[in-house]
Amino acid sequence: MGVVRDDLGTAVQLAGPPRRVVSLVPSLTEALAVTVPERLVGATDWCTHPAGLDVARVRGTKNPDRAAIAALAPDLVVANREENRELDVQRLRAAGVPVWVTVTESVDQALTAMHRLFTEALGTGVPGWLTEATRVWSAPAPLPAARALVPIWRDPWMVVGGRTFTGDVLARLGLVNAVTAERYPHRELTGLHDLRPDVVLLPDEPYAFTADDGPEAFPGVPTVLVSGRLLTWYGPSLVGAREELATAVGAVLARTPGGPPGR
Repeated sequence: MGVVRDDLGTAVQLAGPPRRVVSLVPSLTEALAVTVPERLVGATDWCTHPAGLDVARVRGTKNPDRAAIAALAPDLVVANREENRELDVQRLRAAGVPVWVTVTESVDQALTAMHRLFTEALGTGVPGWLTEATRVWSAPAPLPAARALVPIWRDPWMVVGGRTFTGDVLARLGLVNAVTAERYPHRELTGLHDLRPDVVLLPDEPYAFTADDGPEAFPGVPTVLVSGRLLTWYGPSLVGAREELATAVGAVLARTPGGPPGR
C-alpha cells in the first residue's frame, strides 16, 4: 500500500492491508469488529461493543499499555485525536508501530473518517452499515428547535459544548445546543439553570446518570435519560442512533406543557 495519510495528514507507512489491528477507541473497535473481525487483535478495556468481544485488552484510552500493544505485533493501531493522547501516539510511532489517527468532531467528519479508515487504511470496500448511516443522517431534522443541554459529568458539572460530535448530533436532530462557546466547559449548576434549556439529555456515560441521580438537579425542566453510546459513538451504532434519540427526546417534548417549541 505504501504511504497513506491519516485524518491529520500524517504519513503512515503500510506494507500492505493491515491484518493485525489494535483499536484505542470504542467506536472504532465496534466498527472493526463488525466489519473485519478477523483483523482486530486488541482493544481497550472501555471497548464494550459488540458484546462478547474476545480480543486482548490494552488498558484505557488515556493510558494504553504500549508494551502490551507492541507485543501484539500490530500492523496498525487506530486512534482518535480527541480520545487518545498525542504523547501515546508519538511513542507508539517511535517504537515502529504505525498509527492512524481519526478526527470526528461532527457527524460528517465521523462518516468521512470511517470511509477513509476502511477504504484507504484497511483496503476494504465501504461497509454496508456506513452506507446506511450516511443515508440515515442525511435526512431532514426530525425534532423542533428546542434548547438542549447535555451534562456529561457532575461534581463538578461538565457539559457538551460546540465543535463536538455530540453537539453536531444535537443539531442534526434539530435541537439547539444551549452551550456553544467551549467544547466541554465546566459550569456551576446555577449557571446551567440560567441557560433555560427546554430539555436536558442525561447520558449514562461517561457519568452514569440515572433516574435518581441527575433529573433532580433540573427541577421543572423535562429530562430524558439516554444511552451515551447514542450521543458519542460513531461506528455502526450511528445507524439506529438518530431514530432512537428522536423518539426518546420527541416523547419528552410532546409531554411539555404547551407542546414542544416551534422551529
